[in-house]
Amino acid sequence: MDNFNENEKKILSRFITNIDSDIFALINLPEVVKGALFARYSRSSKSLKRLLLDEFLSKDYKPEGHLIYDEEAIKKAEAFYDRVLLGFGDDSVAELSGVHIAFENISNLATKEIEDRRIGLSPLEKSSRYVYFGKDENGKWPYYRDEFLLSFGNGEYEKIMDGLFETYSELYPKLKEYLMEKYPKDENTSDRAYKTTIKAKALDLLRGLLPASTLTNMGAFGNGRTMEYLILKLKANPLKEMNQIGDKAYNELYKVIPSFVKRAKDRHGEAFLEYLKSVKLPELEKQENETKIQEPHVKLIHYDKDSYNKILSAIVFSSSSMDMTECKAYIDGLSENEKEKILLNYVGIRKNRRHKPGRAFENVYYTFEIVANFGAYRDLQRHRILTQERQLLNVDLGYDVPEELKGTEFEKPFVDALESVKDLYKKIYEKNKHYAQYVVPFAYRLRWYITLNLREAYHLCELRSVKQGHPDYRVVAQDIYQNIKNVHPQLAKYMIFVDMNKYDLERIDAERKIDKKIKEAGEII
Repeated sequence: MDNFNENEKKILSRFITNIDSDIFALINLPEVVKGALFARYSRSSKSLKRLLLDEFLSKDYKPEGHLIYDEEAIKKAEAFYDRVLLGFGDDSVAELSGVHIAFENISNLATKEIEDRRIGLSPLEKSSRYVYFGKDENGKWPYYRDEFLLSFGNGEYEKIMDGLFETYSELYPKLKEYLMEKYPKDENTSDRAYKTTIKAKALDLLRGLLPASTLTNMGAFGNGRTMEYLILKLKANPLKEMNQIGDKAYNELYKVIPSFVKRAKDRHGEAFLEYLKSVKLPELEKQENETKIQEPHVKLIHYDKDSYNKILSAIVFSSSSMDMTECKAYIDGLSENEKEKILLNYVGIRKNRRHKPGRAFENVYYTFEIVANFGAYRDLQRHRILTQERQLLNVDLGYDVPEELKGTEFEKPFVDALESVKDLYKKIYEKNKHYAQYVVPFAYRLRWYITLNLREAYHLCELRSVKQGHPDYRVVAQDIYQNIKNVHPQLAKYMIFVDMNKYDLERIDAERKIDKKIKEAGEII
């Protein structure tokens, strides 16, 4: 235990939550200093508190001095990173500091590119369920515009995009009235909960009209290594918008974590960018629409055949002194009842979906091909502990019309608006298939694949099938579960929190719970 004099204690108290404990958090320090401290920590016999005093704060630092920034500390931290990152290439130290960054007025296409950086990045974007996408302060609908897109026809791009938003805007108040008539408020539901539920329901039903060009806002928290890679991936993207976002992100991140992102523009970054641009996918001839239109589906493409014994062997391995080959032989010699007992004890008593089985369930993998609308993909893409890749957004697979709109006055304008984009999509595709994605509304279907382990499948299927979830992704989660159950019933039987029911007002119970929490919070205050 270090001994600090009174002045040192006073200094440390400004940057450390508890100077008398071995467990503490850092406060009031720039990210670059926090990261450098921990990196230096791994190569020193000193405590972190002593390192901060001896190597990062100036000798004449006064406790009454700058609270947030100490220029000498920052310079020392950056010099340390320059030595380690540039001199030795120790990339792991770039994961010791993180930063929050906001991306505003970017397209939904761009958010998918950013969110595809799944490791080390925590994103959150504006919800199409709770937020109405209306005109901006200049009276324009919020969608991405650039010279290339605006060059088509006599203002055709803006005309079609405006039409989508106008239909969305015109149907929204009428649909809310229709839903209130269809689902009148009962005495157990507050006005707040009811109005919020109706609004969410209406926006859920209409979100299919929003094009991928829809402008939105998102925030992200990530470590330095992830931010560097994000910048390079954006710079390598074939779309101008992504390149501009990459440049702007670099400029702002350089102000906060310069040592982490500077390699994105040095010779190493340029070489990696050149490599990313050199990777080419095969150019295949586009098929005709008539041969490609498909109904939504979840298709199990591949799975581990010997999954049951594989998981059981992993369970036994962690509690024995046998090697894996011996564990497998041991499991092979057990009766089915004995195997079932091992699995039951390992899973334990699950009381809610957050009680997940252990890592043994990560030894079994499934690959699914999914055809669902882009709106559903936007939600499911956020799952990080899996592998997934999509095809380019297109109009070839058809689109989904919500069941609640079929046979009502809303169906025709909804369908007409979706049909209106087809010719424009084809024109843009002939010039640039990547740009053509901007005009595709959320309701159009997309094909992608997911490879995930059984433990992640428990998480995805149980979380995404909850009552308050959007119907478009609920059915995907339900189908993934059903496919796993068909091939591995003994493993799926503990996936007990998958909700296979259908609902009308999906959000109503969740909003009632919020009412209860609001009331309880008020009573506490």
